[in-house]
Amino acid sequence: MTISTPFPNTSVLIAGGTGFIGQFVVTASLDSGRQTYVLIRPTPTTSPSREKLIKSFQEKGAIILHGSINEKENMKKLLKEHKIDVVISAIGGECILDQLALVEAINAVGTVKRYLPSEFGHDVDRADPVEPGLTMYIEKRKVRRLIEECGIPYTYICCNSIASWPYYTNRHPADAIPPLDEFQIYGDGNTKAYFVAGSDIGKFTVKAADDVRTINKLVHFRPSCNFYNMNELAALWEKKIGKTLPRATITENDLLAVAAENQIPESIVASFTHDIFIRGCQINFSIDGPNDVELSSLYPDEPYRTLDECFGEFLLRLDGKKDETVAPNANEKPVNKKARDETAMVEPLIVTATCA
Repeated sequence: MTISTPFPNTSVLIAGGTGFIGQFVVTASLDSGRQTYVLIRPTPTTSPSREKLIKSFQEKGAIILHGSINEKENMKKLLKEHKIDVVISAIGGECILDQLALVEAINAVGTVKRYLPSEFGHDVDRADPVEPGLTMYIEKRKVRRLIEECGIPYTYICCNSIASWPYYTNRHPADAIPPLDEFQIYGDGNTKAYFVAGSDIGKFTVKAADDVRTINKLVHFRPSCNFYNMNELAALWEKKIGKTLPRATITENDLLAVAAENQIPESIVASFTHDIFIRGCQINFSIDGPNDVELSSLYPDEPYRTLDECFGEFLLRLDGKKDETVAPNANEKPVNKKARDETAMVEPLIVTATCA
């Protein structure tokens, strides 16, 4: 059996570290003791929450670097100067092709041991959403092909959906508590998907980043404990809030109509939602190929945070905002406050419904 051995004194550079997924990756890297560099893109204006997040990273030992990944020469300089071993990109969908310059910089430097591009969703070579989501996947495929053409060691993180209620109307999981009035169910509500907490995406991404078993592999997150369809998600939330809510059907045609409007980002989210809950893009292929690995096979003793726990945290957030007519179920277990707070670390900079 091959043992997971991290590179000694691994230095990690993370781009997109202030986004929804990126912040969890940065936190996990810092918690692991790795030398963590966070690349911050210069912006004319910045939000107080972003500045607060950057400061919290620094207080935990992160080194902040300034630059953009599409600046090839500057990236070459930073990679050489700081002797970066692993590069992880968590940049947003509108910047996917900016990674091409970063890949070229990594290739020119020649000392980076692993690159994890901005994936954090579905296997983009297997999923085939309608437009406009397809364009994003085509761009991600282009980045993959350049990485492979250059011979850069890589790991592709296919973590599927974020552990939350999936809103096709572009409400971000960090912002929105599951429904309190009615459930919108996609199709017949029986197509299943995998749901992963943001903290687990960060933790397992960092573990995989220098694991020799994930070199040139697609790492699939398929937690059996978090394998739900829409009807089961609704039942779980009803158990939490102690009441039954009506259900409204969102048909395949409804989702396709929103996608066809080409309003960004709502139409992209609708196209991904259609792919997940109508076409079943997370479950309609096997992962037994030579380049596929399922996460649980790598770390069998590392548990996932369950969707039940995550929904419990949503309930606490609801109670913290206001004493609603919804009361906690008497049988609910108390939820760890630290874990709850981690789910709302900062407002996301990029809005998606599925972490794709």
